[in-house]
Amino acid sequence: MAQQTFINALKQQFDLNIYEAKIWTALLSRGVASAAELAEISKVPRSRCYDVLESLEKKGFIIMKIGKPIEYIAVKPDVIIDRVKKDREDEAKAQVALLDSVKKDEVFGELELLHRSGIKHVDISTISKSIVGRTAINKQVKALLRGAQSRVILVSDAQGVEKNAKPLKSLIPQLRKKGAEVTVYAPHDKRLAKKLSGVKYVDFKSDSSFILSSSGIVPEYEVAIWLESPFFVHALQALFEMSAKSS
Repeated sequence: MAQQTFINALKQQFDLNIYEAKIWTALLSRGVASAAELAEISKVPRSRCYDVLESLEKKGFIIMKIGKPIEYIAVKPDVIIDRVKKDREDEAKAQVALLDSVKKDEVFGELELLHRSGIKHVDISTISKSIVGRTAINKQVKALLRGAQSRVILVSDAQGVEKNAKPLKSLIPQLRKKGAEVTVYAPHDKRLAKKLSGVKYVDFKSDSSFILSSSGIVPEYEVAIWLESPFFVHALQALFEMSAKSS
């Protein structure tokens, strides 16, 4: 079971199929081996072994040693990691460039037009959405923060601030550069305030409280409610300003 878990991890991390992962690990354990030896060790069918070895060679995981019989040498894992990392970075850059080019495409312009015409039929004050999964929630929060123009109010517990200190540290200066005012409401902790760029620590007392229910929830099942309501935003802003003034 442990061996299967290891093979599955290699498949995912190095973008290999099951046979490639088995042959590669078998070769790593031997250093140098022939196709027949690798088929026996890895339990990969001999008829498939040559195709798999050719694929691994093209991907740069192994090197063919000329001779009789032909043998194969495993490339060092740290070299493979650097190579895979570079490939992933190149792929990511290509995808980002592709998405940037889409914005200039006529199709994107038509999508924007469709959205603008469709949104006219929606009562913006009634819009509410649920977002499932911590990854999706974080992406939505970052998108909303980057799009903020005048004011951002963040409410969190100490654990939430600690967890998001790094992205907030980079986002807050960007928002302030645009002229947006950023206020973070969290339990008093000067140490946490120092982690956030340009955040001044202010201690104030308030009789109001927020109930946080994310503790103990599996990240994939976390749910966030997104309300797009000017009335709610203004009411919330007034609540915090009143609490701060009365402290």
